[in-house]
Amino acid sequence: MTSAPIVLAFDTASARCAVAVTRGDDVLAWRVEEMAKGQAERLLVICSEVLDEAGITLADIDVIGVGIGPGNFTGIRISVSAARGLALGLNIPAVGVTAFDALGYGQTAPFACAVDARRDHIYFQITAEDGSTSDAAIIRLEDCPPHEGPLIGAGGRQATLPIAVAIAHLAGARRNDTPQRPAPFYLRPADAAPAKDAPPKILT
Repeated sequence: MTSAPIVLAFDTASARCAVAVTRGDDVLAWRVEEMAKGQAERLLVICSEVLDEAGITLADIDVIGVGIGPGNFTGIRISVSAARGLALGLNIPAVGVTAFDALGYGQTAPFACAVDARRDHIYFQITAEDGSTSDAAIIRLEDCPPHEGPLIGAGGRQATLPIAVAIAHLAGARRNDTPQRPAPFYLRPADAAPAKDAPPKILT
């Protein structure tokens, strides 16, 4: 009998650091810290604190789950870099999960997902009743197209689970899908040059 995987998942695609640790369907610990900047300095600190709360060490982790966007350019870059580094150092898979998949986790299709893109815009995707999805797009909030089912996320109802918890569950389920290294999922170019601060250093 194979034991349930232990997953460390995190997301910094918006103005927050969200971290969770799960074992199979069980949520061992999770935390969200709202912050407009400073994710690079706080992410691994919060990961360490959440692992301690869960009674888990890095050596126990089987999978890294990471939010790949869409969202803030620098925030996505920080979390994806951290996930790649941790996965390499621990020799475990890292699984990227889009914000749309995390928002839609546990929802019954049909529905639509929206992520705040700032400046009165949203990142938008529709999931049809058969589970198929539309192409992700960035649109004005007022131009949100008609769709069946509820809107989840920005301008709509809350997701079923906290973002990092949903990412952890999805990463655990997808860990054997021979995932490639997680890569940022951008729907528009960065508003400015990447921040000068380096991604967090991975200590192993």
